[in-house]
Amino acid sequence: MPEETAEEELSYEAAREELIAVVHKLEAGGTSLEESLALWERGEKLARTCQGWLDGARKRLDAAVDSDD
Repeated sequence: MPEETAEEELSYEAAREELIAVVHKLEAGGTSLEESLALWERGEKLARTCQGWLDGARKRLDAAVDSDD
């Protein structure tokens, strides 16, 4: 898995790719409980980052549509 970067510094694409890697590692199993919890926590942070990017994009799209009306 790539070195962790602060979530707010990640682009949507980078956060999504890291989240996918976290999910694959969790699904593969073979990690200790402590490592699994750390991966889960990282995944939650990455998911929030992705959602923040998507929410921001939605607001920008809504603003663009509203300005056209």
